Amino acid sequence: MAGISIEAIKELRERTGSGMMDCKKALTESNGDVEKAIDWLREKGIAKAQNKSNRIAAEGVVDCYIHGNGRIGVLIEVNIETDFAAQNEGFRSFVHEMAMQVAAMKPDWVSRDQVPADVLEREREVVRNQALNEGKPEKVVDKIVEGRLSKFYAEHCLLDQPYMKDDSKSVQDLLTELTVRIGEKVSIRRFVRYEVGEGIEKREDDFAEEVQKQLKHE
Repeated sequence: MAGISIEAIKELRERTGSGMMDCKKALTESNGDVEKAIDWLREKGIAKAQNKSNRIAAEGVVDCYIHGNGRIGVLIEVNIETDFAAQNEGFRSFVHEMAMQVAAMKPDWVSRDQVPADVLEREREVVRNQALNEGKPEKVVDKIVEGRLSKFYAEHCLLDQPYMKDDSKSVQDLLTELTVRIGEKVSIRRFVRYEVGEGIEKREDDFAEEVQKQLKHE
């Protein structure tokens, strides 16, 4: 990302809902000018999802995924604007893959804004102390903290997680691409994940690895 700042990419991504790589390319094509990059994305049809961000998506489906002969189960609700679009094959496929993503990657929340304030503050304090204990200069500690919090989000928030079939994309990137392709706002509302024996002391099995192996054969 030489010549293009992370801050500019982040701003463009927040303003357009476009994927990170699309934002980087737009900024590169626009010599780092965010406003011109927005126009570039709009011209390419990539930023269309932004125009749908305020619409209400109240239709959709609840899907389930059961793995390992009933050892893991996931229910997920994904919303879209119209019942007609909810029947779209691409939408249905996305919903099912998100159920599998939850089964494999075990997120705790859908998005960053769902992380409880006390959890986030505790994590922020831990990573800050880690940086200080590593001897990092005080003036760069805050940047280090934000970088490590991004990793925390990528582990615990579904939208921030790398897509398990293509880790060059996040789930948010996939969601944005689907919104552009279908032409309606799509949002992941909620999910619940059950695992047999969860909370009971037992031998740990790598269920995530099992799910990922199964995906490779589909």
